[in-house]
Amino acid sequence: MLSRAACSTSRRLVPALSVLGSRQKHSLPDLPYDYGALEPHINAQIMQLHHSKHHAAYVNNLNVAEEKYREALEKGELLEAIKRDFGSFAKFKEKLTAVSVGVQGSGWGWLGFNKEQGRLQIAACSNQDPLQGTTGLIPLLGIDVWEHAYYLQYKNVRPDYLKAIWNVINWENVTARYTACSK
Repeated sequence: MLSRAACSTSRRLVPALSVLGSRQKHSLPDLPYDYGALEPHINAQIMQLHHSKHHAAYVNNLNVAEEKYREALEKGELLEAIKRDFGSFAKFKEKLTAVSVGVQGSGWGWLGFNKEQGRLQIAACSNQDPLQGTTGLIPLLGIDVWEHAYYLQYKNVRPDYLKAIWNVINWENVTARYTACSK
């Protein structure tokens, strides 16, 4: 069980910041068949138009959107605060993951904002202990490490769950929370 002293220590974004930053551009896959293979039901001209124009536009627009989002994140206040307080996003991720793995029994790993210091901090809380009530930190991101959060899929391998959780964090929400409390 962690002591109280140990506790004091935006739209849905599916890929984590580090994944988004290292992602290769998407490309239009080749069809596994000729454009005319579906005739007479769907003619080759329609297939060619939909694949080479419409589908290609979706792929290109996805690449543009991801690039714009990555640029916005790189310029964002939250990412700058993470770099300032932890050195890099990778170091932040490593530290929050390690703290979360280290929770004995059930509890939470947290990214919180220390209003007095104007800095981000990582903390862990046992059981249902609230972050703000036990540490004074304003909660920005909480990672549930109670077994019910992962046991059916990851069994008792908490590190695998924590590796996967980074792919589903809602960074828009975390950013909004940071922006609201850091003013």
